[in-house]
Amino acid sequence: MTHLSPEELVKKFEEARKAGEHERGNPEQLRLHRELAEECPAFTPNLLYLARLQQVIDQPSRSTEEVFSEIQRILELAVLGSDRSAPVLLELGNFLDTFHNGTPEAMKLYNEGEQKALATLEEAWFFKIRYLFPEPNIFLDDEIQTTKRYAAQEGLAPPEGS
Repeated sequence: MTHLSPEELVKKFEEARKAGEHERGNPEQLRLHRELAEECPAFTPNLLYLARLQQVIDQPSRSTEEVFSEIQRILELAVLGSDRSAPVLLELGNFLDTFHNGTPEAMKLYNEGEQKALATLEEAWFFKIRYLFPEPNIFLDDEIQTTKRYAAQEGLAPPEGS
């Protein structure tokens, strides 16, 4: 079995999205996104779009529980396929919070997503500061701490120790 190339995945994803240009959530759009999810269950952008799409499309032949169960399964696959990325954790947390009445699992996912996002932000600031001040520095840990303090000072990260 051959896998789709990244370019082919993006092309199919865009085609599926365009199928809903005039009527988001039409049966054809849903079919195309489902097919792509079957072809490549690790393509996270499609999984997220498919989960969101199912929250807004009327599916009279399916029960609400059946639809919600599928959405949760899709989002759990997206969490797995994204290596638990911040945006996907937050998406699953939001789904559980909204459709499962604020389950405690939602807050755990929000907290994990927040920590992943903050770690990414800290890295971005570290790289930006290193770019702006390119002098070699063997004290990498000192640079990271300086970056964290600067990000906290600018309001881009919580104060240290919080």
